[in-house]
Amino acid sequence: MREKTANRVFDTANFIVLLVCTLICLAPFLHITAISLSSAGPILSGKVSLLPVDFNMEAYSKVFSDSSMIRSLGFTVLLTSLFTVLCMLMTIAIGYPLSKKKLKGRKAFMFIVVITMFFSGGIIPEYILVRNLNLLDSIWALVLPGLINPFYLIILISFFNNIPESLEESAEIDGSSHFRTLLSIMLPLSLPVITTLSLFYAVGRWNGFTDTLMYITSPELYPLQLKLYQLIQNNMITDLLQMEGAQMATVVPESLKAASVIFATVPILIVYPWLQRYFVSGVMLGAVKG
Repeated sequence: MREKTANRVFDTANFIVLLVCTLICLAPFLHITAISLSSAGPILSGKVSLLPVDFNMEAYSKVFSDSSMIRSLGFTVLLTSLFTVLCMLMTIAIGYPLSKKKLKGRKAFMFIVVITMFFSGGIIPEYILVRNLNLLDSIWALVLPGLINPFYLIILISFFNNIPESLEESAEIDGSSHFRTLLSIMLPLSLPVITTLSLFYAVGRWNGFTDTLMYITSPELYPLQLKLYQLIQNNMITDLLQMEGAQMATVVPESLKAASVIFATVPILIVYPWLQRYFVSGVMLGAVKG
């Protein structure tokens, strides 16, 4: 009985802590959502907190009626998909050989990979390199420089090292090549880590902003984050006019910015629950085959 009571107290305490953490994480998102769905008056008077005041969808109608926002959304989806696929291909192509202890020069290659986590050429040399490669103002300027993340590569190598070598040895006895072993054995068992790293790559590219600001000048290649930055910059003038007593518009810049933030955030949030279920299936698949 004492053990059951202690477990109940522990479970209750865990539930309370997790509930508080969840509310803390949700509060900013709810606040932005409430601002995007509120009218101008309550927003300017500071009455909006976590729930909309004087419900108004005009900010979203302006966002969806902006063809440039829709174009930026489509381009961002294309960019994120291409970037994630190429990054995972490169990470797997490098991680699998480096996980082999028999590979000659393995330590030297690992040193080269690890040292890039601590030292880099810097922003200016990277810009000069991208310019000399004629990648400026192209989608490849946003893809090629970040194809491999050393930290993610080390995670994948560590996962490959934990897979029993007996599985690969059995495949070699059956006449399987390294490429066949990678496709038929290593990758199916690595679905959890591959899915996780894919999500990390996708979220990093979706939220990428600095490189687009440096390399992209054509409006057709503006990702959502750069479009949102320009929207905030352009609306600063409207904010100053309202502070000086100009006539209040039906949609204030704060509401428009909040609607744009939700517009740029929701697509990646929709993807995560599907990937979360995929995590579970990948773990179970690895457990059964391992």
